[in-house]
Amino acid sequence: MTQVAFYGIDTVRVRSEEGLLPGRLFAIEGTDGVGRSTQIQHLRTWLESSGYAVIDTGQRRSALAGRGIDEAKQGHTLGPLTMDLFYATDFVDRFENQILPALRAGFIVLTDRYIYSLMARAIVRGADRDWVKQIYGLALKPDAIFYLDIELDTLIRRILRRGRFDYWESGMDMRLGPDLYESFIIYQDMMLKEFRHMATEYSFQVIDAQRSIPRILAELQARMEPLLPAG
Repeated sequence: MTQVAFYGIDTVRVRSEEGLLPGRLFAIEGTDGVGRSTQIQHLRTWLESSGYAVIDTGQRRSALAGRGIDEAKQGHTLGPLTMDLFYATDFVDRFENQILPALRAGFIVLTDRYIYSLMARAIVRGADRDWVKQIYGLALKPDAIFYLDIELDTLIRRILRRGRFDYWESGMDMRLGPDLYESFIIYQDMMLKEFRHMATEYSFQVIDAQRSIPRILAELQARMEPLLPAG
């Protein structure tokens, strides 16, 4: 069972036995293009074939704010504070209406990014670190945070093979470079540094994402399996 511990509380708060959440919460973190979504698809198939009930969730999937974020980002005029609050609203809605109910029902919850990407994005855009922590203080501590770590050069090659650079994942709103390519390099370097700073503070389990999809999946499965409920 998952111990009910929240980031906004100095000491771990654990409810009585009947208040523990029977499900498991696993966060897959990492930069754009690192392979999070692919791994979650494979993990869900593996878990379901092993008899577990699974849901997966991710950013911009809330009924309350998901569509609004997509529409606001289309015009490339979304300011950093508005973006932070929009994404926080999306997270809280998913947390209350998707994540917690699933954990109470004993599901395995796989989340494609959790609060850490949101915090990193806000911080590299100039938000106060303590303010950002307070916003996400209600977040439940996952049973494990798997961080897919990658070198910048490898990430650039992957995005080039994909054939497109995303405006927001390139930090173009911050005017970091003259074009998408240069801005992407600068922005993702900032994000990688922030993720590596968080890795120690939040006890990320760091996974080498330079390797092939099957090798990454095998390591994720090996680290996740001991944390799963007994069959």
